[in-house]
Formats: sequence, structure tokens, C-alpha cells
Amino acid sequence: MSFDRPRRLRSAHAGLTAHGEPWVWLTAGSLATAIAMIVGLLSLIAARGAATFWPVPLEQFELADGRRLLGEVTGREAAVPGGEGREARPERMLLRTAGFAENGSNFEWIDVAAVRATSRPEWATVFERLEGSRMHGIPLRLMHGEETVAEGPAAVWKAYEKDHPAARRRWRQALRIDREDRGELQRRLRAARLAVVQARLDAGAGSDAERRAAEAEAQVQEAVAEETRRLDERTAGLREENAGWAVEFETASGSVTSVPLDGVVRAWQPNRLGLAGRLGVYASRWGEFLADDPREANSAGGVFPAIWGTVTMTLIMALLVAPFGVLAALYLREYATSGPVVAAVRIAINNLAGVPSIVYGAFGLGFFCYGLGAGIDELFFKASLVADRQPVFGTGGLLWASLTLALLTLPVVIVATEEALAAVPNSMREGSYACGAGKWQTIRRIVLPRALPGIMTGLILAMARGAGEVAPLMLVGVKKLALDLPVDGTFPFVHPEREFMHLAYLIYDVGFQSADSQAAQPLVFTITFLLVAIIALLNLAAVWLRARLRRRYAAQTF
Repeated sequence: MSFDRPRRLRSAHAGLTAHGEPWVWLTAGSLATAIAMIVGLLSLIAARGAATFWPVPLEQFELADGRRLLGEVTGREAAVPGGEGREARPERMLLRTAGFAENGSNFEWIDVAAVRATSRPEWATVFERLEGSRMHGIPLRLMHGEETVAEGPAAVWKAYEKDHPAARRRWRQALRIDREDRGELQRRLRAARLAVVQARLDAGAGSDAERRAAEAEAQVQEAVAEETRRLDERTAGLREENAGWAVEFETASGSVTSVPLDGVVRAWQPNRLGLAGRLGVYASRWGEFLADDPREANSAGGVFPAIWGTVTMTLIMALLVAPFGVLAALYLREYATSGPVVAAVRIAINNLAGVPSIVYGAFGLGFFCYGLGAGIDELFFKASLVADRQPVFGTGGLLWASLTLALLTLPVVIVATEEALAAVPNSMREGSYACGAGKWQTIRRIVLPRALPGIMTGLILAMARGAGEVAPLMLVGVKKLALDLPVDGTFPFVHPEREFMHLAYLIYDVGFQSADSQAAQPLVFTITFLLVAIIALLNLAAVWLRARLRRRYAAQTF
């Protein structure tokens, strides 16, 4: 026994468009295109950024004009035929020669047809110097004054691996003394000097308070002078031990160059490295990039101050914007009566989300720095204004930058919080009222806990936008180079008035203000990759917290 399946009757006028299938394909295709663009962009940043520090083999080229070049092949371009107003160009390759000291350029394009011979010298070495760009060459001698400690590539490399770590350790000790210990002495002197000025302002010139402050300053000066002599002896001893140690190497052009041993940050021989050795160099370069200070006008070294400034500013911004955004949304959704005033406020909030960020920067500079900050200086830091003619809070700083970005992201938090509050069922509010709870008790115990996941969504969006802003920060606190972090061991640990470095501004500075843009290009991708990774980690932490809140309160929904 069989049953015939009934045929679907379709109207002659009912086409594909009437059933909506083309719009399904259109929306799905748009989503797929957006995802492909995002994944492609992130993949490009990750691939270019993560590969920057991988050691590339050094190749030596003998050219038809008799020159010899030693470097890393970083790019190739196919031949371009001429015609129709287009200039012909042969196949060529981009070589990182690291020859800035010799010819003023770290890169050089060479025609493939002009190459007569190519080789990979076994002892070709990359010297990453503390001052100046890196150098490529063959080790010749390790010198200590006039004495030759080692000669020949193999012997020099063995002696270098033995003596270089100790030289760098002594260099770091001397640097730590100069930056930290001497910096603390200067802070003590300044505090004593400001105490004298403050006493003069409070009690008048020639008063007993000023005399006691002056006596205390003299004692501080005497103690600082004694400590300075002790530090001078320590640093002189460390630098004397490093004096005279140098590495001599021969470049591809035949010239001999000498580099102080403690001036070599790192050296490696890529043509002799196996996989484990390459991984070691790669990890070492990443470690320096994440933990050290920048050098060579931000084009070398690390970016730790920028990492610290980016994370700290983003967290302070989140702590500032969350309470104001939530309170504003609570009033608009739970307390305010619908009317023209509330409607105008909502329109204004939505319009604020579209204001250019540089406008917020100008407002922050005028209101926070020159207005509020100048008032704080006049009330609490007048001694600094009189003695140093230097404002404390009346200029850009970490606090003003965080407040400016909090204003910029405030509309995002308000809108997201309002939507989260509106999503809480009214039946839960009515049940709370029926049990005798008041308005605030209902909001605090019923509404807010269930709206927290949505509030966290708004906070995630605010953090993602604020962490990547550049224009406002250029006006209210970011600095090209700020090696001293706005933090120390005293309360309240973070100094909100100090300027700081930021990864997004560092991308702009390295990419567009560098003297050698070609050499800075890989570093731009690396800093971008790091910024995206930090924002992703901050957002993942917020998403994890939102998921926990959602699991906690989802079962209580009725």
C-alpha cells in the first residue's frame, strides 16, 4: 500500500523573491564577506607581527658592479614589462643590509639580473647594537684594550658567548643605579626644596617654619651628596670593568668595525642555527620587546612602558565610566518619566556617540587640564608652581586621559545598560513589589543583578574603543617617550598626573615619524599585533565575567 505525497501548490505569481530566499542568500553572503574581511585583516596582522623577530638567514651577494652585500632578503618584486606609459622594471629583491652607518640606509633594492654569485657565509653574524642600527659582518677579534683575547670567527664567537653576559649584567647594574637610585635622590632633593617654598608661602619669608624647612633641606642635601659619592664609585667600578672590551668584525664591503662589548644587545649567527637555536633567538627578542624600554627613537628595544600605560589607562577608564554610565541609565529607565526632556536627553546621548574623538580631546585639554587641573595646582601644589613654574595636574596626565576617554565611551555604556535594564521582565519587578520591597530594593536585588551581563557587554565595547583611540590622547597625556612609569612604592601607587606612553600612539609614531620608515614597517605590524592581543585579553576577561554572571542569575529568571 503506498501513499502519494501531496504536491505543493504554488501560485503562478509567487516567485523566488516572494518567498524571501534571495534575501536570505544576500544577508548570509554579507555576513560571510564581513567575517572574511575581519579574519583576513587579523591574519595579516598576526602573520606579519609574529614573524618580525624570527631569525632570517644572511645571504651574501656579489653584484656585477663589483660590490658585495650581506643581508636578509625581506621582499621580492616580479619584473614589470614596459609599454603604454609604464616604465619597465626588472625582477628585483629588497635586501636588509643594516648598513646605515656606511651609506645611510638599512635597505637596498638589487636587480636579480645583476647578481653574479650568492652564498650563505657560515660565520655571518647579526650584531644588534645598543646605539645605532644593527650590523652584519664576520667576527674578527675580541679585544680587551690593546690585548687580543680571541681571533678568528670560531674563537671570537666562543669568547663572546662567555664574556658578553657578564658585560651586559654590569651595564644593566650601572643603568639601574643611574635611573632608580639617582632618581630617588633627585626626588628627595626636590621634596625638601618644595617644603621650604611651601613654608615660605604659609608662614612668610624669614619665619621659623621656613628656617626649620631650610635646615631640613641642608641635612637632605648633605645625605644626598654622600649617597651620590657612593653611587659614583659603584658605577665607575662597573664601567671600568667593561672599558676596553670590544668586538671587531668585517662587513661585506671589507671595512672593519669595532663595537663595545656592553654595547651589543644581542648577536646571532642565523646560518649556523638549528630550529632550537632559532626558537631561542625568537624568544629572546620577544622577551626584550615585551619587558624592556624603547630605544633609538622607539624604533628598537621594547615597549613595556607603552604596554603598562595602555592597560592602566584602559582599566582606569573602565572604572570611571561604569558607575556614571550605569547610574545615568538607571535614572533614564527606572526613574525618569517619559517626556520631551527625557527624549531630548536620549537623542543627545546618541548624538554624542558620533562626535569625533579629537573634539573630546580638545574638551579634555580645556576642561580637565587647563580648568580643573589648574585649580587643583593652585590649591594644593602652589609650591611647585612657584619653585619650578611647572604644573602638576594642570597638564596632560594619566587621570585626564582616562577621564576624557570615559566621556568618549559613556554613550556606549548608557545605551547598553538601558537595553539590559529593559530586557529584565516586568513580572520580576511586580513580584518584588508584591513581596513588600521598595523601588531601590527591587533595583538593587532584582533588576541590576539580572542586567549585569548586558552591562558587561557595554563595558566590553567601551574598553575596545577606548584602548585603540589616539587623537584625544595626543592632547591630554600621551607622550612619545616616557620611560619612568607613573607608579612607585608610595601611596596611592599610581601617579595620575604623570604622562605616559600608549601602544596606539606608538604605532603612529613609529609608522609615520620614524627616520627610516622601511625599517620601521615590521615593527608597526608587531605593535599592532600586540595591541590587538591586549584588547582581546581584556575583552576575554570581561566576557568570562559576563558568562559567570549569566550562569548565576539565569536559573532565577521567572
